[in-house]
Amino acid sequence: MPGSTPDADAYPEPIDPSSSTGRVGRAVAAARPRRPADESPAGRPDLTGGPGDIGAVEVRRSARRRRTVTAYREKGRTVVLIPAAFSPAEERRWVAQMVAKLQTREERRRRSLGGDDELMVRARMLSAAHLDGLAEPVSVRWVDNQNRRWGSCTPADGSIRLSSRLRSMPEYVVDYVLVHELVHLLEPGHDANFWALVARYPLAERARGFLEGVELAATDGTVPDGDSADLVD
Repeated sequence: MPGSTPDADAYPEPIDPSSSTGRVGRAVAAARPRRPADESPAGRPDLTGGPGDIGAVEVRRSARRRRTVTAYREKGRTVVLIPAAFSPAEERRWVAQMVAKLQTREERRRRSLGGDDELMVRARMLSAAHLDGLAEPVSVRWVDNQNRRWGSCTPADGSIRLSSRLRSMPEYVVDYVLVHELVHLLEPGHDANFWALVARYPLAERARGFLEGVELAATDGTVPDGDSADLVD
């Protein structure tokens, strides 16, 4: 196992789609709606939430939205995109509903991904399935202190760390980051051999596109994996 490279990055990550769990009611109670503004998603956001167990809740009004509401995580807070024409009462109702949906989805993913032991089992299965079992990690664990990386690997000691923010991502994205780090145990750099091994994971391109979409979401308001709802009850 190579030991010349101390840490190998997965992807730099300017956007934080992670979350922490808590009570929806507390977040909504902390919300202080402001006068509706007619502005695009890229415009100045309408901040209506305060800190809570789930982080701040930020509501962004969009004149382009007519029939949909979307919620997603960004940099430790919950962002809810709503039509600009919403009344304060409609805003409160839909914010509560969408935050609840987001929390339910994230809790379901947390249960399916499990803790460090389950992550190690997952890594070994991925190594066996796509890398002929050649990548043998010594430890694989979730960490909360990776603010700019999805994952990291230290080939010298065989350790892999995944950002806990990935818990809110689709499982195929988590698996891709795991494969990426597993390959670093075999190829510390990002040369052609490295990417050829990563490409053995069949959803590699799709997962990379997802991560690139997260970055794009910061500039144009699109959401690669948020929860959306139609306004027709």
